[in-house]
Amino acid sequence: MTTPDGISPDVPPSGPGCAECDTTGGWWFHLRRCASCGHVGCCDDSPSRHATLHARTSGHPFIQSFEPGEDWFWDYGTSTLYETGPRLAPPHSHPAAPPVPGPAGRVPADWADRLG
Repeated sequence: MTTPDGISPDVPPSGPGCAECDTTGGWWFHLRRCASCGHVGCCDDSPSRHATLHARTSGHPFIQSFEPGEDWFWDYGTSTLYETGPRLAPPHSHPAAPPVPGPAGRVPADWADRLG
């Protein structure tokens, strides 16, 4: 995958967790990083689906997994999965120590029943 329009390799992620969930006290299953502006949002299996919401409201079509050991990209515009892509600015994932789902202390006991 060459670096298409909409991917900014030099932009770092917005933080170690979902920006909106951290603001509202929510929780997430997995994290995704906007490849354009670095916004970190929760995946579509998470209750709030902030990564998709960000893509829709910002017009930024590409996300990358923000999970340790994963480097795939998703293009919302074409619904295409790319197994690899351009190297984005570090860090390349959330810290490995927090649990999945996360963050610790905000995940309900019945979290598995709540996944999308």
